[in-house]
Amino acid sequence: MRIDWDVPIQTRDGVTLRADVFRPNRPGRFPVIMTYGPYGKGLAFQDGYTTCWDRMASDHPDVVKGSTNKYQNWEVVDPEKWVPHDYVCIRVDSRGAGMSPGYMQLWSPQEALDFYDCIEWAGVQAWSNGKVGLNGISYYAMNQWQVAALQPPHLAAICPWEGAADMYRDLSHHGGILCDFIKNWYDMQVRTVQHGLASRGPISKVTGRFVCGDEPLSDAQLVKNREDFAAAALKHSMDDDYWRARMPDWSKVKVPIFSAANWGGQGLHPRGNFEGFTRAASKDKWLEVHGIEHWTHFYTDYGRELQLKFFDHFLHGKKNGWTRQPKVLLNIRHPGEKFVRRAETQWPLKKTRWTRLYLQPDAASLSSRPPERSAKISYKGMSEGVTFMLPPQAQDMEITGPSAVKLFLSSSTQDADVFAVLRVFTPDLQEVVFQGALDPHTPIGQGWLRASHRKLDTQLSKPYRPYHTHDEKQPLKPNQVVELDVEIIPTSIVVPAGYRLALTLRGKDYVYPGPAGVLSNMKYPMTGCGPFTHTDPKDRPAKIFDGVNTLHIKPSKAPYLLIPVIPTGKE
Repeated sequence: MRIDWDVPIQTRDGVTLRADVFRPNRPGRFPVIMTYGPYGKGLAFQDGYTTCWDRMASDHPDVVKGSTNKYQNWEVVDPEKWVPHDYVCIRVDSRGAGMSPGYMQLWSPQEALDFYDCIEWAGVQAWSNGKVGLNGISYYAMNQWQVAALQPPHLAAICPWEGAADMYRDLSHHGGILCDFIKNWYDMQVRTVQHGLASRGPISKVTGRFVCGDEPLSDAQLVKNREDFAAAALKHSMDDDYWRARMPDWSKVKVPIFSAANWGGQGLHPRGNFEGFTRAASKDKWLEVHGIEHWTHFYTDYGRELQLKFFDHFLHGKKNGWTRQPKVLLNIRHPGEKFVRRAETQWPLKKTRWTRLYLQPDAASLSSRPPERSAKISYKGMSEGVTFMLPPQAQDMEITGPSAVKLFLSSSTQDADVFAVLRVFTPDLQEVVFQGALDPHTPIGQGWLRASHRKLDTQLSKPYRPYHTHDEKQPLKPNQVVELDVEIIPTSIVVPAGYRLALTLRGKDYVYPGPAGVLSNMKYPMTGCGPFTHTDPKDRPAKIFDGVNTLHIKPSKAPYLLIPVIPTGKE
């Protein structure tokens, strides 16, 4: 293939971005696969994300087979596996990152405009057939939703692979609670490749050049050239204009979509893929859901061949059977990291039996019948809370889809944070956890809600997916009972006969009692929630959030867990 390094792309306001272009080394017009983001196009996957690469290469030899892997880059396609299929692969360093100068402001309206300009530039090059597709993981998926809403004329299809869509609800504030992820991720993965680091940054193994530009900038200039994203997240504690400017208008997202989610991506990687699939105006859209680490299946033959078939149809115009592809393709999860692939027609699944499991005060259990007596159960705000457990089931029970919790709660202070954890235990009460998108010990499902953010959007909310406005705070009065609806991120698990389903309600993050997980690109060891913890004392002062929370249980106002039970065929 032919490689053109650091190709200039001028934006509408005159800033020159830099892109690497990998294309067939012969005359012709070819479709484009593009990414735009801040991770440094010259930084090798193997160098910047060593533990992730080593694990993937060891466990999935199909990833490294058929490529020299010289051009592997974090969360984007390997050109050696795409260019031979007559694609041009373009990697653009976003404004302020890598080789591209300018002010860095992540997921901002300016970035969306830059991405639009890059798409339109690629669509009119002499080697382009005029069709541009977007394909990438996480950051490179999240900004696909944004730019698709701007409807660049040459954008022909998108494949957001494990990418959030709502920067407030999916990324910054879970249920209104500030997530620690932004400040830690920014320091580890973004500031380390800011444009202007020059010799203080990494060096490309392929070109021998500095990944972050040749002209060094002072520390003061580097600070001046980037938004303090963590400070902005702390400041914008509600879903205000700052976040709404980063939210796609779903009515304008009309390109063909192949949306891929991860069951274990709680905290960032699944919710946006489900929301985008259900809410986008596109007539041509497909959903796929898988497990294991979030960077892996994008590169395995399984994931890559699905992507290729999708883009071959919409960018090359091939009649390859993609139109017969199941609208929903699920890898149904079983204990022991086992997945069974199944085709479906819609999401949530048509055959779902929405099942209420009521919280029982006796022995803190779950039951299909409402409680017969009134009771109160109290726990300290920042404690491990209380766990309600379903008795062992006589047969397998599949839960696939979104869940929700209805609570009636009071606090001794003016607010309370609810952390809802969906769990499964073996017959001898050992917890079943999974390799999540990042954390190796991820629980079955999680949801969060700050009580003062309980206001619902009545038009968007559904019983199985409450949608909160986050546009005003409704403080509690001490010991005032309020009704809360907690969204639990979609999940999938087949609970074997004899196992127990459980719901834990607590006032702090879930913690796995075993060994922690470690990744080279993460600042701290992961203890069950990956980097998606909620510990900032500025957002969660103990004097407010470590009060006494009380669950109120009445036959007339019975709290419950709503789960999506899928008939197993054995019933």
